[in-house]
Amino acid sequence: MTLKSFVREIGNITKKNSEGETQKHKLRRGRAYIAPEASSSSSSLSSSTCFSTALIEKGQWANLPPELLLDIIQRVETKETCWPGRRDVVACASVCRSWRQITKDIVKTPEQCGYLTFPISLKQPGPRDTPIQCFIRRERASSTYRLYMGLSPALSGDLSKLLLAAKKVRRATSTDFVISLVGDDFSRSSNNYIGKLRSNFLGTKFNIFDSQPPDDSTVQSSLQLRQKTHLKQVPPRLPVSNYNTANITYELNVLRTRGPRRMQCTMHTIPISAIEEGGTAPTPVAFTNCLDVDSSTLLDSEGKRSRVGFNSACSGKALKSVESAPLVLKNKAPRWHEQLQCWCLNFKGRVTVASVKNFQLVAAVEPNGNVTAAEQEKVILQFGKIGKDIFTMDYRYPLSAFQAFAICLSSFDTKPVCE
Repeated sequence: MTLKSFVREIGNITKKNSEGETQKHKLRRGRAYIAPEASSSSSSLSSSTCFSTALIEKGQWANLPPELLLDIIQRVETKETCWPGRRDVVACASVCRSWRQITKDIVKTPEQCGYLTFPISLKQPGPRDTPIQCFIRRERASSTYRLYMGLSPALSGDLSKLLLAAKKVRRATSTDFVISLVGDDFSRSSNNYIGKLRSNFLGTKFNIFDSQPPDDSTVQSSLQLRQKTHLKQVPPRLPVSNYNTANITYELNVLRTRGPRRMQCTMHTIPISAIEEGGTAPTPVAFTNCLDVDSSTLLDSEGKRSRVGFNSACSGKALKSVESAPLVLKNKAPRWHEQLQCWCLNFKGRVTVASVKNFQLVAAVEPNGNVTAAEQEKVILQFGKIGKDIFTMDYRYPLSAFQAFAICLSSFDTKPVCE
């Protein structure tokens, strides 16, 4: 049996076992969909699915020698380096619990290998050397924005991998961009919800809210203490939490001078030491269960809901975000081109249409800091227009795909006082 046919047989077994769970979303998810990792305490699994899983755990695939299983998965992971072939790696992780654990041990983070494999990869920092190239498709009629992996729709075609999707929701005093893992489910109570972007009334200030709690012991302990204190007040069905992890500010243009927008991003969960030599950025390894550490639905002593963030307090004490100063990103200064009569940046061929939305972000550091000059000039995130409702997005370490997508979404909101 060849390796290709072996992986195809594994995929067929996985498909039969998950048919009952995925039948209702089958028509809308598309070819490249990756189901999010199921929570260990989830109660949505049916009895038939649990019975099928138990049969697999005792079947022939689960009883393979660990050495043989390790060699098989390593070959599949090495061979398939891009989508849609990367689906074979996901199929190996979906066979049974033992296969899943070995696959997760073999597959490296995007920072180490430059690939996006599992849904948690969207919350992990990108590679340090070469950026991950993506593009965003805007659908004006439905106010949705879809993030795909690939150079452009013309070059990727049907092989484009849907990574994230966002829906714009206008409110009386603000605008929300709800971010989901799929393109047809934007409910906050869904397992596909991973965060949102919220703007103020003028569209000059934005907050990035993450459903994943920050990797900080102070925050975690405060949340656990607060959950125990108000355990009886928590409703039976809890929506997903929101943690304020970053702020985006656009500079006002009161004099209406010509030029690109000026923005600044403060990443509270990423320390400035992450871009120093030998520094590391927080890297989550799995999605946490919102029922275990939920804060947005917990009630205070006055019966009001509280949101945990880096500008709020918990149990009367402010929460610390990171031990060192947070990473701050700023616009890379463009230059004025006399012949073209416009502001120009070197996007290295990834942007072809002039737009006020185009930008490049670099680290804003102090002159006497420990960050090298080369690291200060390195473009961490760039975003630009290449056609009608088509935009490119290239990001690298220390940003994740979710953080980069949220920052780019802020450029789509109306900003009458910034242009």
